[in-house]
Amino acid sequence: MRLLLVEDDALLVENLKQQLEQKGFAVDAVDNGVDAEFIGDEEPYDVVVLDLGLPGKPGLEVLSAWRERENKVPVIILTARDAWHEKVEGFKLGADDYLGKPFHFEELLMRIQALIRRSHDMTGTSLHSGGLELDEEGQRVKLADGEWVGLTGTEFRLLRYMMLNPGKVLSKTRLTEHVYEQDFDLDSNVIEVYIRRLRDVLGKERIETRRGQGYLFVE
Repeated sequence: MRLLLVEDDALLVENLKQQLEQKGFAVDAVDNGVDAEFIGDEEPYDVVVLDLGLPGKPGLEVLSAWRERENKVPVIILTARDAWHEKVEGFKLGADDYLGKPFHFEELLMRIQALIRRSHDMTGTSLHSGGLELDEEGQRVKLADGEWVGLTGTEFRLLRYMMLNPGKVLSKTRLTEHVYEQDFDLDSNVIEVYIRRLRDVLGKERIETRRGQGYLFVE
């Protein structure tokens, strides 16, 4: 899944980016509201972590601009714990969740994962689809026969996105946009390599190829 981190604290960004990437997220980071508003409209993010105290343009104005243009990307806002009025205003403008600073990374991660599942109309505390269970902490998949199989980082990100979009034809470009960071080569054939690897794990019938269109995860 692809995440936009909007935060001007360089040390916090460095730490969060490293931890989120270890948990299977492709992370782009910007440190000001002007760039955040632009890139948030241009790129297909699965979730945004948005600080409110930003240079250039405040976070609430960025969020408001996105929602006015019907950009429905899920947003978790970061705010000072005692700034209750910012929380209220954020929800009014269309924020999906908030987290007060300082915070523990584990709480942020749980909120991100829960928000992504809700945005795909999935309930529960883990990801299930087509008889498979995806362990987001261990980056492994439980097959229909009960066997757990470990996944590489890219295999995990790709399978997670496909399980969140079962029965949908997903183009190679779309998969690449949601699995890798902004500067990745969208014309690369690496997605095909990882599709083959997932088929070796899940069975060839699990991921269908639609010629000229892309791939479909079969439930």
